[in-house]
Amino acid sequence: MRLERSIPAEALDAIRAPLAAYSPASIDVPVLQPLGLILDMAGESMRSRLFAVSGGDGGEEACLRPDFTVAVAREHLASTVGQGRYYYEGKAFRVAPRGSGRAEEFLQVGIEAFEPNEPVVADAEIVAMAWRSAAAGGREDLSLILGDVSLFSAFVDSLRLPVQLAVRLKRAFAHPRLMKRELEGEDAEPLPAERSRLALMLAQMPGEAAAEVLQELWALAGIEPVGGRRPAEIAARLVERSQKVLAGRLTREQADQVRAYLAVSGRPMEALGEIRALAGRDPRPLEKALAAWSARLDLLRRLEVPPERMTLSAAFGRSFGYYDGFLFEVRSAALGEERPVAAGGRYDGLLARLETPGEEAARTGAVGCMVRPARAYAGGGE
Repeated sequence: MRLERSIPAEALDAIRAPLAAYSPASIDVPVLQPLGLILDMAGESMRSRLFAVSGGDGGEEACLRPDFTVAVAREHLASTVGQGRYYYEGKAFRVAPRGSGRAEEFLQVGIEAFEPNEPVVADAEIVAMAWRSAAAGGREDLSLILGDVSLFSAFVDSLRLPVQLAVRLKRAFAHPRLMKRELEGEDAEPLPAERSRLALMLAQMPGEAAAEVLQELWALAGIEPVGGRRPAEIAARLVERSQKVLAGRLTREQADQVRAYLAVSGRPMEALGEIRALAGRDPRPLEKALAAWSARLDLLRRLEVPPERMTLSAAFGRSFGYYDGFLFEVRSAALGEERPVAAGGRYDGLLARLETPGEEAARTGAVGCMVRPARAYAGGGE
């Protein structure tokens, strides 16, 4: 297993400080996490990056925690406190990308906040903390990449597409292969969806609801899935295929509009203007999202995040599938975009997906960030 280089204690203290000041309440979570749950929450695309092990609770498949967000959210829900901010610090584990198969062990520090506060304010505060924490490591080549899953959703809503086509297009965001298929108008492979009432029913549900229905049907029939495929993965595949039948495809003009949106990247205020000009027949959903972005950028400036270091990229997404709103990464020119120094975003829907009892938790917003100290430290080689 590849280990990060250690960094001086004083450097680590400086990197910790902005985050620890935001939340004096620290939290520890188990290193072993349920493999199936992590895949259901983060997405099947993460499977190749997870370090699977045996010995989870009840003998179920487990993995070494690849990140802290899902684990902290579970602990928060178990506490039944309704809202809270948590500072965490500990090792995370992932398999290195690009097929090397090598496991990486690295230190993460971060914040997860579950509060019903104004989301734009919380977003700006989280970014400002992550920026200060990353900058405390001494690097002078940092930049901030901003994006928003919900902004793309608002843009799609402005196009007034058929409902199922809009749902399918939103699901393709941050999945280049799926988006390519949508934009190029590739037909779905021959499938039984035209004859399958179940597939068509699942296609009209949100992804997590479709997975729950499929899992309940398996339980009633006494069926165990084989081949390591999870309910969420199988349901998503059925939904994707059957929606091709229900919704058709983008017209050439619509595909060009989506391509133009995804190509927007630049200084944030200028990028917002370009996105506004791309609005479809009903600009109201997009105007609301753009107003929130203007307020968020104003707050970031007040919190002294340097505007000249910011880029708003309309196509920017993160590999963890639970993010459903604002996103960001702090990057170092020396390390490249594949190795962010800090990252985070909004994931309001995660608590509901974890089957929170009661309504209060479902209404609580959720936003967080992580910093990798070994990358933030200017004297490090990571």
